[in-house]
Amino acid sequence: MHRPIDEPVPPYAGSSHPLPHPHPLPLPLPDDVPAPWYGSEGPDPAHVDPVVLGALLDRHGWRRRGGAAGRYARWTPPGPAAGRTSLLVPESRAFPDSEDLLSEALTALARSAAPSAREVLVGLAVPSDEIRWWRDVPQGPSGAAAWTVQEQLRSAARQMLLAGALAARGRAGYYGARHRRQALAALSGILVGPAPGGRGLTAFVPVETGRSVAVGLHHALHATREAVDYQRATGGMEAFDAAVEAGVSRELTEAVVALVRGAEGARIALAWSPAAGVPEGCAARPEPVEFSPGDLPALREAGARYLREEPSVPVRITGAVVRMRRSGTRGEGTVRLRVLAGAEVPHVRAVLDEESYRIAGHAHLVGVPIRVIGRLESRGGFRRLTDATGVVPVQVDEAERDRLMKSLHENLDFFEEACGGD
Repeated sequence: MHRPIDEPVPPYAGSSHPLPHPHPLPLPLPDDVPAPWYGSEGPDPAHVDPVVLGALLDRHGWRRRGGAAGRYARWTPPGPAAGRTSLLVPESRAFPDSEDLLSEALTALARSAAPSAREVLVGLAVPSDEIRWWRDVPQGPSGAAAWTVQEQLRSAARQMLLAGALAARGRAGYYGARHRRQALAALSGILVGPAPGGRGLTAFVPVETGRSVAVGLHHALHATREAVDYQRATGGMEAFDAAVEAGVSRELTEAVVALVRGAEGARIALAWSPAAGVPEGCAARPEPVEFSPGDLPALREAGARYLREEPSVPVRITGAVVRMRRSGTRGEGTVRLRVLAGAEVPHVRAVLDEESYRIAGHAHLVGVPIRVIGRLESRGGFRRLTDATGVVPVQVDEAERDRLMKSLHENLDFFEEACGGD
């Protein structure tokens, strides 16, 4: 089987992992994706469920130490702060002083030196499923981590979340450029908080917008672990073929490889938001999934297999011509289209015969897109259209036509050169 990680597993999720920032940081996103909400406002005591607060405290290692039975419980944090901080949390909101006790508890959490206090507050402010990554890597001086170690962890975690978001859009062994824009948008509300030493990272995935991502990643990671075990035991890759239906893909296997590479092992753990409850078909307390360097050959072989065997897709694309190129004034040429409809990719390239190339050039000059039929090739990430035929101009509304004409005037010299002689 796989190698266990020497680092002890705290009661779910590394409750001893502090967050060095007052608030978790937003997951890095491309410049054109809207920034997520991660304001400084704490949870409103009037809307805090005492049961949810108790569940979050328990998850993050706080200990219940008595209290008035049936009225409130006293909680103390893990570690050195235990003797200096305690919270009185009511059992319900049925008592007159419940809201006062909740307000005092939230204030104490905000002021607490306990590393887990911030995570509890985030879980209350934004009901979230929590995903934690942990890499077994050597610590540097005074627990510091090399810049590359931290960057590798963040990059691998981001790749893994993106793979989960892609699987939520549809099942495929290899996505390439397909669905990427929508998947990135699905990650825009995720908050992330690192643990010290570059060894751990936590993502808070809002239930309202990201539960499908968390659920999909949960199923896909367990299916990946089972497929790797099968391959290591039998040498067969059949389990990876079946695992596609559970959300496993080349993108996910590459993310796991990136997480494990250079480490003695890695672990991914997930806990559901207590405010939202357990998703259908999922374990209430999912077991962490672990990978070791011995798993890397199977993961790499699976990724290559997914890339090799994902079929091309027949499509009928409507797109705006944004670039044209050919070696002379006659003959076939290459066009680049900004996809408006027909495929879940932002741009494609296509080689057109002389007549189709002329139609594409004239369509751009008058500010209209074209429609073209072909096959979207997996090679190159589904960015290339082959066997392109049936090129015709397409009418669009005035707003879109004006925008296309503006693009033409901004690149007029280029298109006069590209279309010269036609």
